[in-house]
Amino acid sequence: MTVGRDDSEPAPSPEILARLETTLSHSAVLAGRPRDVLPLTGGLTNFNFKVTTPEQTVVVRLSSSDGDLLAIDREAEHLNSLRAAESGAAPAVIDYLPDDHALVVAWVEGRTLAADDLRDERMLGRVAAVCRTLHAGPRFVDDFDMVAVQRRYLAIVQDRGYRMPDDYLDFLPLVDRIAAALAVRARPRVPCNNDLLAANFIDDGDRLWVIDYEYGGNNDACFELGNIWQESDLSLAHLGALVDAYFGEHLRHQVARAHLLGVLACYGWTLWAAIQAEVSPIDFDFWRWGMSKYERARAELAGPGFDDLLAEAVRPD
Repeated sequence: MTVGRDDSEPAPSPEILARLETTLSHSAVLAGRPRDVLPLTGGLTNFNFKVTTPEQTVVVRLSSSDGDLLAIDREAEHLNSLRAAESGAAPAVIDYLPDDHALVVAWVEGRTLAADDLRDERMLGRVAAVCRTLHAGPRFVDDFDMVAVQRRYLAIVQDRGYRMPDDYLDFLPLVDRIAAALAVRARPRVPCNNDLLAANFIDDGDRLWVIDYEYGGNNDACFELGNIWQESDLSLAHLGALVDAYFGEHLRHQVARAHLLGVLACYGWTLWAAIQAEVSPIDFDFWRWGMSKYERARAELAGPGFDDLLAEAVRPD
């Protein structure tokens, strides 16, 4: 096995490379084949490798944990990845090795997007289009509800005595108000990725692909849009353009809905980061990342426009 890497990035540990070698030896499509291996950067819950054989190029994803604490169901991730590929939004699944905590998907030759790419309204239109493709596909295994996920994360953090922002609990009543407002004009749930940071879009020059379905689940489409907004730290004007492109018209209550769900995502992912800061073997400053989410959520929840935003989400256009 040949392992290449960008010299600016730390090499994978011997333990991770040993895991990869074991996984490759178990794979029906990769075992015994000459191969080149390149570690890929950017994963916060996985170790990712580009593996090239004479027949094909794939991505091998080794999970860094079983995912239980983070509400990741690896079997559901596999099935949802298959269904996302069936929709046409995601690359094909090549192999799944549950005993090795590994998923193998087809390599997409293209450019991974960065947050700045999403500040272009033409790109936002393409993002909206691929989201519609995914959302029109086969339903996923389970639902994803950020309110429920946030409550689960909170129970873990409190039960284990993990660190969290000092005033985090002060905003729980406002989260309840968001949930109540969203229930007034509830939308049907569609298969969503639920974790669309810019790096989970790949542009092959003709179209976009959506990758990484760890948090895949049936959800309000506006959560997908609001989460895209907050993950890439976009402006409210960009959020409006994204929502308009998705629905094909300007709907104020849908923009407000996506805005509120983006705030809720920031609030929930804060605790994801608090858990990761305690348990992850990956060298990353999860606490700092989580606090950036929290500061954005707190500014919105404590801001002067919060009541108006709730009202806008329930008001007919």
